[in-house]
Amino acid sequence: METPVTPDSPAQPPEGLGVKRRLRRIASLGLPLLALLGLGLWFNTRDRVSTEDAQVDGHLVTVASRVQGSVLALRVRDNEAVLRDQVLVTLDDQDCRAALEKARAELAEAQARTTASTADAQAAREALEAARHAEVAVAEANLAARTSARTKARADLERMKPLAQRREISAQTFDAYTTTAEVADQEFEAARKRLEAVREEVNIRQSGATSARAREQATASTINRARAAVKALELQLGYCTITAPTGGLVTRRTVEPGQIVQPGQALMMLVPMDDVWVTANFKETQLRRVRPGQRVEIDVDMNGRRLEGRVDSIAGSTGARISLFPPENAAGNFVKVVQRVPVKILLDPGEAAAAGLRPGLNVTATIRLR
Repeated sequence: METPVTPDSPAQPPEGLGVKRRLRRIASLGLPLLALLGLGLWFNTRDRVSTEDAQVDGHLVTVASRVQGSVLALRVRDNEAVLRDQVLVTLDDQDCRAALEKARAELAEAQARTTASTADAQAAREALEAARHAEVAVAEANLAARTSARTKARADLERMKPLAQRREISAQTFDAYTTTAEVADQEFEAARKRLEAVREEVNIRQSGATSARAREQATASTINRARAAVKALELQLGYCTITAPTGGLVTRRTVEPGQIVQPGQALMMLVPMDDVWVTANFKETQLRRVRPGQRVEIDVDMNGRRLEGRVDSIAGSTGARISLFPPENAAGNFVKVVQRVPVKILLDPGEAAAAGLRPGLNVTATIRLR
């Protein structure tokens, strides 16, 4: 404290000397404060890495038409929140319904033909089995009987020949034995030919049964094709009602009522607001101690809110390498540039919805290394 000037007090020091003394006092007090402030700042930031090169990311779901048709009704507006499976667009389905009715009629006709061919195949199989077990068996038995009669007649004729030569029997009796043997030969030949004819008929019936089976299989294939056509048309009829594949906000709507849309044409986009994350691009020199699971502070530029999250994963390549046009040193000159690596950060449950985050917003990400 300066001494007031009185008539008896000594002379005051020059004004410049007082200013220097005050500056020395401020410096003696301020330098320790600055040192403490710097030390505290160092302690506060030594276990943190931060970047402003961070944005909110999310899924952008494109809603497209699967069939061609005219837009009959548009059920949503831009930036409207929708739920999963909510109807978005309705297409005119008259053509699909007409085609479906035609396909169902063709299916019914194919089923009728299949029923008839199945009955024919069954009848052919039954006739074949009857021929095999009845006619062939009878013909074989008849041939066996004629074979036995033939053998007996020939044996009797051979026994009568010596007797006829010695005139121990009459010529009339020998002629009777000869006639009996000839008749037995003829009956045997007739039975053999009958068996061959029956077997040939069985083969013919076998071919008929095979043809009937083939027709049955062909009609069954026709039914399968008709059913597939009906199923496809039913799906197309269902595709005339376009629903939301997920919940979210409608954005970039490009369809209007009455418009003719084509298969694969994008109609609008859905942004799920409850499934967003942060992609922060950290310098490669900042990632030495970054590990998945570390806590992260997220400062949102839009509203200044601070959110909490955690490190989910670190990208397998730098952002420059995975860009659409990666840099390439073709001139031979080299300048070392610090690369940035994308880090995916997941927000705590409820944080994104509470802060109203949208994909593309800028944020500042600070990873707590401890």
